[in-house]
Amino acid sequence: MKEKLMMGLLCLLLTSIGQAQFFTLAAVNASDSLGVAQAMPELARKVLASYQPQADQKAFFDAVFRLQLVAGQYAEAQKSIASLRLRSKDTFADLLFKQYELFAEARLRQRQNGASFGTNFKPRLTTLFAGLDDRRAVAISTAFSSRDGIIGLQNDLNNHLSTAKKDSLTLSEAIALCSSYNTLQVYKQIEAIALPVVKADEERRFIRDDSVLIKTKDGATLSAVVVRKRGITAPQPTALLFFIYSNTDRSLAEAKYAAARGYVGIVADARGKRLSPDPVAPYEHEAKDVNSVIDWIVKQPWSNGKVGMYGGSYSGFAQWAATKYLHPALKTIVPYVAAIPGQGLPMENNVFLNANYQWAFYVTNNKYVDNEVNNDNQRWRRMRNQWYQTGAAYSKIDSIDGTPNPWLQRWLKHPDYDAFWQGMVPYGKEFANITIPVLSITGYYDDGQISALHYVTEHFKHKPNADHYLIIGPYDHFGAQQGGLPVLREYNVDPVALIDTKEITFNWLNYVLKGGQKPALLKDRINYEVMGANAWQHAPSIEKMSNTSLILYLTDQKDGDNYRLTRQKPKIPRALKQEVDLADRTTWNNDYYPDPIVRKTLNRSNGLFFISDPFDQEVSINGLFSGELKAIINKKDMDIGVVLYEVTPQGEFFELSYYLGRASYARDASHRNLLKPGVMETIPFSKTRLVSRQLRKGSRLLVVLNIDKNPFAQINYGTGKDVSQETIRDAGSPLTIEWFTDSFIKIPVQENPARF
Repeated sequence: MKEKLMMGLLCLLLTSIGQAQFFTLAAVNASDSLGVAQAMPELARKVLASYQPQADQKAFFDAVFRLQLVAGQYAEAQKSIASLRLRSKDTFADLLFKQYELFAEARLRQRQNGASFGTNFKPRLTTLFAGLDDRRAVAISTAFSSRDGIIGLQNDLNNHLSTAKKDSLTLSEAIALCSSYNTLQVYKQIEAIALPVVKADEERRFIRDDSVLIKTKDGATLSAVVVRKRGITAPQPTALLFFIYSNTDRSLAEAKYAAARGYVGIVADARGKRLSPDPVAPYEHEAKDVNSVIDWIVKQPWSNGKVGMYGGSYSGFAQWAATKYLHPALKTIVPYVAAIPGQGLPMENNVFLNANYQWAFYVTNNKYVDNEVNNDNQRWRRMRNQWYQTGAAYSKIDSIDGTPNPWLQRWLKHPDYDAFWQGMVPYGKEFANITIPVLSITGYYDDGQISALHYVTEHFKHKPNADHYLIIGPYDHFGAQQGGLPVLREYNVDPVALIDTKEITFNWLNYVLKGGQKPALLKDRINYEVMGANAWQHAPSIEKMSNTSLILYLTDQKDGDNYRLTRQKPKIPRALKQEVDLADRTTWNNDYYPDPIVRKTLNRSNGLFFISDPFDQEVSINGLFSGELKAIINKKDMDIGVVLYEVTPQGEFFELSYYLGRASYARDASHRNLLKPGVMETIPFSKTRLVSRQLRKGSRLLVVLNIDKNPFAQINYGTGKDVSQETIRDAGSPLTIEWFTDSFIKIPVQENPARF
């Protein structure tokens, strides 16, 4: 490596200051691989000597075995890996960290027989794969190659070296450094040896074709990867994933996963991606293109005429798009965190968001994905902050970036949820035609939950007896697609909430396509984890998740730093005034995003805060909160934020849910109805985020009411013009709002919940 990173590396003199532990450092050139290799084992031994057992045993043994490998304590590392497996609930826990175990075993044998590492490692790896069935072989096949490549691992190590303190390393920094070093060293040794072994094993098991081309009815060409189990002659059902994030290795891995479970595995690319010669057009052709793929599938000799689809985010959208013209061979869909163009992105409740601004470049810059542009967080941060500071029209935000964004410009022409968006997925009564079984999966903290829940609620609205199940828990957008994370945005997730999304998916496909057992978790239509109770609950509908509604009215009565919420509707409504200078760029309004989920303090520089009385018993907040706001404003429109928190008896703020939406679309997302200045307006809202949380006795609810004005979304200046064309020059006098105390928040509550 050419990097000349100079840092203190490991003089290895352990010192203590109070209870904190530090490792003093000596200057070693990080490009000196020999010097680093000599220093790291001693550091690992020093850390091991001081590292005490932790409450989180999995995290403890995960750190320990890596330290032991760096220290050359290979037999001890194998024991730590075994301890880690005992504490794992993974489907294939016995294969967990198998690459590190075989590495340790080969190193031990190398000490005994003096042969090369490869001579000791390869036969053990070959023997391992020879003894595995298809499912287990596929599950572990990716473990022997690094996701980011050796260069990526080297860069990660260099980052750890360069960012470490030059005078000392904390214990956590030392562990992270050793872990990074260990990962690099292991994969430098095993990857080149393992790749041909894994490839040979794959060829023994499967027939693969990664260059399939499929013609659509309108003459476009789609590409796909197909994997089948070798030796199978009888027709099989197909598991289909359709996505825009083209990546041949990922497609093969997905297809192999399906083939190992008794399906023909197919991953098809969106129009214009991978081998398709056509232009990319996100969202616009999936409703028909997916069905063209299904048409092709059922004509193949290996197809039994049954297709099931699965996948997350864009793939979730593609499944729902396919149901707009439901193909008779499509027997079920399993969408995770499914997107709806025009509902959850690029706008939410008709407010255009900046969170996914770069996404269009990410998926259209080339035939695969442009990770470099997608991960350039500094560029996008600079763009949105400059746009905010200059007060330029939202339609000019790409001019500030310096690169035209034709997709954003196309979308901005449709601020209503109009025919442009409606044509992409089922709309209105079309949901009644979806007669196949559906399993939806999303999370309380999924950024796109608005979309995922829209599909669920619309399906049941138009087909009350829909064969549709929902799994929802404390997951974010990416976590829901794998089954959750133990720690989500600094919140320690209930252990029972962690699931295996892919395993549930294929159990569901087996249930629908092969007559297998329904996944055990699906005890009713709505299956939800109650945060704080460490338990799953089940209900026949979202409405039945609760047994009552808590209606809380705003008041003008102070309770410390807050106003009170009351259950009593006021006989004579009073007004609370709020003023927001939309031209002011020294402040932001509406700190609604749940990161972290649990906070010690809140930003109280703007917004109105309303707090309930303490609960005198345990209750569960289960479902979608809603409300009705009554206000008089001096402009024609405004963008509103409402955030719902639990205030724990310890005084922490646990974010439960939030709403962001444009007042002029509150009644109808497809048609804008401007407010009348100086006239009392009633603004209903309901498209919030579903949540389930058990509140302890003594907890309170806090509602924060605000106007959205920040760098993360359009700024509505209230003129009534197209918001994307408004500029800071349209701000005029400050927005003044009189919020009336007959405004209310409606919260679904399960009173007297069963003791979980």
